[in-house]
Order: sequence, then structure tokens, then C-alpha cells
Amino acid sequence: MDTFSRFTDLAESLPPTVPFVGPETQERAAGQPFTARLGANELGFGPAPSVIEAIATASPLIWRYADPENHDLKQALADKLGLPADQITVGEGIDGLLGLVTRLVVTPGTAVVTSLGAYPTFNYHVAGFGGRLVTVPYRDDHEDLDALLETVRAENAPLVYLANPDNPMGTWHSGDAIIEFAKALPETTLLVLDEAYCEFAPPDAIPNIVALNGMQNVIRFRTFSKAYGMAGQRVGYAYGTAGTISRFDRVRNHFGVNRLAQAAAIAALADTEWLDHVLGEVRASISRLEHTATANGLGFLPTATNFLAIDCEDPSRAKSVLEGLGKQGIFIRMPGVAPLNRCIRVSAGPENEIDAFETALPKLL
Repeated sequence: MDTFSRFTDLAESLPPTVPFVGPETQERAAGQPFTARLGANELGFGPAPSVIEAIATASPLIWRYADPENHDLKQALADKLGLPADQITVGEGIDGLLGLVTRLVVTPGTAVVTSLGAYPTFNYHVAGFGGRLVTVPYRDDHEDLDALLETVRAENAPLVYLANPDNPMGTWHSGDAIIEFAKALPETTLLVLDEAYCEFAPPDAIPNIVALNGMQNVIRFRTFSKAYGMAGQRVGYAYGTAGTISRFDRVRNHFGVNRLAQAAAIAALADTEWLDHVLGEVRASISRLEHTATANGLGFLPTATNFLAIDCEDPSRAKSVLEGLGKQGIFIRMPGVAPLNRCIRVSAGPENEIDAFETALPKLL
């Protein structure tokens, strides 16, 4: 026997799960790199040149620990949001922050509500702390707010997850609908509102800061991985009431956001011109993907994100397209749960990568 004998029963009961099989894993299996990386919803246009410069400037001091309070970054975020800094916490991307909020609320057997087919990393954290995941199906390719609310009440759940705009479908609810949903929740239920794609969304899709500010049972999560092009740096933030946010300081990894990530995030917030530029690039890329889908007789879902869900009408067809594109060096993904899995999901990207997708798709169909 070569395994330590006193791991917890919970740890021993869990499968060795990776929520997403990374493109690098697939490249190693294929023995060659992808030529088009359109599956992970990264920003293929990259971060601002000012962000690269900030990283270079900060790099000689990488031998130092990062500021464990993330003071300057939190202040920059406070200025952006118009909130006091004590209402904001910073962590290793939304994924890391989801792990922390789950740790704060979930114990073995705790009911946690989410949508069937929604972001799987949240589910991974719930399982890791022994929670009991209770899921509701999508309705018309949107997360079903009424069913989520009904299930929260039926289960007396202390935690509910909602992404708006949604991943993996790209659909969204209006900001007013989100506000109504949040106010209808029991005060004993914490809303995890994942707004990773908020920068790409129309203004009326995102509740304004004031509307939810002061609600102790709402935490809003955002990231630098998408619109700011910093997925590899692992930095995100969450905000809510000062009392609720203060709980993160009891469990977070205080040195988790490294010096370069902090410097890069501050520079990214300051460079609004670059953000406007990449949002324009994403819109143009999504428009090309929509045209490609239509030209090949496929439908698509309206999107408020940097990716497009293209409707192949049948899960087996969607899987065949995904696998065929992979063999041609084009990395995309597809939802894993019916009926969402009739679609493929393609991220916006540079023109040459969209060219490759546009050329390969009709051959597979």
C-alpha cells in the first residue's frame, strides 16, 4: 500500500475530477498544438500593452511577497465601483473566490442550488466541501429564475449560484429581473452572482451598484480573465456588504494574488481606451461567427459574452463537429448537459483563428 491511510472520508469519496480538460492536455494527447484556441473564452486579443509594461516594471521585485491586503488594487477597484474598499475582496480569479465562499457556507449535507449544466467549477467546490447539489434545468436556454427561487425555498438552501450573463449559453436576464430575484430570496440564502462577462453585456443586463448594495445576502463576482485578457494571471474580485465580505479574510490565501497580478490588474483598470478597443474586436469577431453559422445553415443564440453558442440541433452532431475541429487543430467546447449539448461554443478570437474555423466548419458539416 503506497497511500497515506488517514485522508478524510470525504476526500476519499471524491473522484479525481478536473472541471475542464485544458487545451494543453488535449495537445499532449494529440502530439501537436492547436492552431486556433477558441474554446476557453479567453481574450485572444491579449491584455493592454500598458498591462505588459506594468508586469515588466514589477518583475524585478518578484522575489518579494505580494501585499497580502491587496491594498492598492482594492483601492483602484473601489474607485471604479464607487464603493468603500472594505466592501471588496480580491482572490485568485472567480474560481478561487467560489471555493472560498463555498467553504464559508457549505458543510457536509448542505443543500446548494444551481442550474443543471451551469459553470461546473462551482459544483466542484460544493462537492469538495461535502455539499448536496440540487439542480434545476434551463428554460429556453436561460437559467430559470423562478425554478431556482422555488428550489431554494423548498430546500431551505443557504447558497444559490447564478451566472448573468450565462456560461455556457451566453444568454442573459435583465438587470431588473436579477434585482427582483435577489430581493425575493430568503435573507438566509446567499446569492453567488457570477458576472464574469459583465463588460461584454448590454448595460440593462447588469444591475447597477446601488440596486443591490446593502443586501447582506448578495455577493457579486467579477474577473480580469475575460475582457481584460489576464486569464493566466488568476485575479478576480467580489463585492458586497462590508460585514459579508469581511468573512473572506478568515479563510482566504493572503498571498494568493501575486505581485505581478496586482500590478497588472491596476494597470488594466486604468487603461479604459484598450478595454473599449477589445470590446470592439470582440463584437466584430462575434458578428463573423454569427455569419459563419448562418452561412452553414446553423442557428445561434444571442450572446452577451465573448463567445457564441452555435446550435447544431443534435448532441451527436455537435460532438462530431467538436471532435472534427479538434483534429484540424481548432479548439472549441460544447455544453455537457442536455438539451444545452446540442450546441457548440466558440470564443471570439483573432481574425486568423476565426478564418480557420470558418474554413473548417463547412467541411465537417
